[in-house]
Amino acid sequence: MRDHRKHPRKPIEISIAFRLGEGPRIDARCRDISLGGMFIETTTPAPFGASVEVFLSLEGLKQPAVIPSIVRWTTPEGMGVQFGVMGARETYALTQLLSEL
Repeated sequence: MRDHRKHPRKPIEISIAFRLGEGPRIDARCRDISLGGMFIETTTPAPFGASVEVFLSLEGLKQPAVIPSIVRWTTPEGMGVQFGVMGARETYALTQLLSEL
C-alpha cells in the first residue's frame, strides 16, 4: 500500500480529545502526528469521511487547539484524520512540537 501523505508522521504518545458534530468530547490518545494529520487511538472511531474537531494541547497556547479534521480511514484501534485549516498560532505550535520529536 502506498503512502500518499504530504507530511511524514512522527510517533508520539499524548492525550487528546475529539468531537463528532455536536456530540460529547471523547478522550483518546494520539499515536502519531504530522502537520497534515494524526492517528487517534479510540474504541469509538468516527466513520470514514466524518468531520471531527480535534482538541490538542500545544506548548505556547493558553487553550487547547481546536483543529477541524476529516476522518480519512478507520481501523478497530482508531482512525486517521487529516487536519483542516488551522490558525497561524496553532500551525506554529504544531511545527514546534514536530521539530522536537
